Amino acid sequence: MILSKKSRYGLRALVDLSVSSKTEHMALNVIAERNGISPQYLEQVFAALRRADIVKSIKGPQGGYLLKRPASQITVADIVLALDGSYHVEDEQAGNNCELPGITGTIQTCVIDRINSRLDQALQEITLQDLEDDYVKNTLYEEGMYYI
Repeated sequence: MILSKKSRYGLRALVDLSVSSKTEHMALNVIAERNGISPQYLEQVFAALRRADIVKSIKGPQGGYLLKRPASQITVADIVLALDGSYHVEDEQAGNNCELPGITGTIQTCVIDRINSRLDQALQEITLQDLEDDYVKNTLYEEGMYYI
């Protein structure tokens, strides 16, 4: 599994949105600037997140974005699926040149299916709230650090 740039940017922007928009919506250009992401690219990312009911947009000159659900109800799996489709390792395909076709089935069940099962488990266990909490904890820790 490789997290695409789109998923990484989406995760980064959603953590920012989750931390910063507790009471009011956030303008996309503010999120883009703070995270070093092209506003045009981030608009595409947020369009996909909007279609997946992860964020909602508020129209108008003072518009912006809010999370559609609490951060505790949005998983990393939800986000990656919305932005990249599947995050699973591709299934083993039986090749025409393989003289032992049972080997591909063995690889599928013993390797690929196990990897995909663990990916599902890991990405469904991590919520946007977990990411936000870790970010806030690390930010507070870094702010309290003094260097001599």
